[in-house]
Amino acid sequence: MSITRIYGLFLRHFYLITRSFPRILDLIYWPSIQITLWGFISNFFAAHSSYYSGAVGVILSCAILYDFLFRTSIGFNMLFLEEIWSRNFTNLFIAPMKISEIITSLVFTALIRALIGLVPAILLTSPLFGISLFNLGLPLAFLFLSLYIFGITLGLFVSAGLLRFGPSFENIAWSTMFLLAPFGCIYYPVEILPKIFQSIAYALPLVYIFEETRNILVNSEVNFQNILNALYLNTFYLILSIYVFYYSFDKARDKGTLINIGE
Repeated sequence: MSITRIYGLFLRHFYLITRSFPRILDLIYWPSIQITLWGFISNFFAAHSSYYSGAVGVILSCAILYDFLFRTSIGFNMLFLEEIWSRNFTNLFIAPMKISEIITSLVFTALIRALIGLVPAILLTSPLFGISLFNLGLPLAFLFLSLYIFGITLGLFVSAGLLRFGPSFENIAWSTMFLLAPFGCIYYPVEILPKIFQSIAYALPLVYIFEETRNILVNSEVNFQNILNALYLNTFYLILSIYVFYYSFDKARDKGTLINIGE
């Protein structure tokens, strides 16, 4: 694995983002609007709900974490789609670049994309709503890590689908997070779900992440078992997603569809 090639591909996408004002505006605009909207909703529930009255900002904190997950996953997919739309994916192998180098580069660039949009939104929460995400303390780092890994995992699964089925699969890139959101229990406890849906929810790391976020803010205590469960599941799904990505790449290469992936 070459650090130079990884850094080169990273720079390609980094300059593509930072040298375009509309792209930066798009990255900042939506998270800021999203956080502002959920901030007012959070204040409303804090004033009218006994569950949230003791911990102002529970919904907003969960909304910020979810947006980070969403931006990471979509960011990875968008970077991969940029290569497809520009019909540049196959050209990368002239370098020659390895699949592992492409994945590594996109992983770091997706983080930059997510932070460009999320940091300004987080900075708005304190002056507008008097809420700080840092109230979660040290566990916040582990929660962000879990969300980042799961976002990359989803990005790899969707990118594998793009390799296998072509650009027609790109609609799945936008709907994946919305499909999983009800089972992630982002804004409500897992007990709200029907029993059969709870079984699905517990198979995802999201439910442990957001249950722990509410646990820390509402009960002022930390259950490290939730954090560990999320990390265990993330490790499993990440390994699976890498395998699926490599498998899809090999199938696309064997069938000769790789060269026409930008069509």
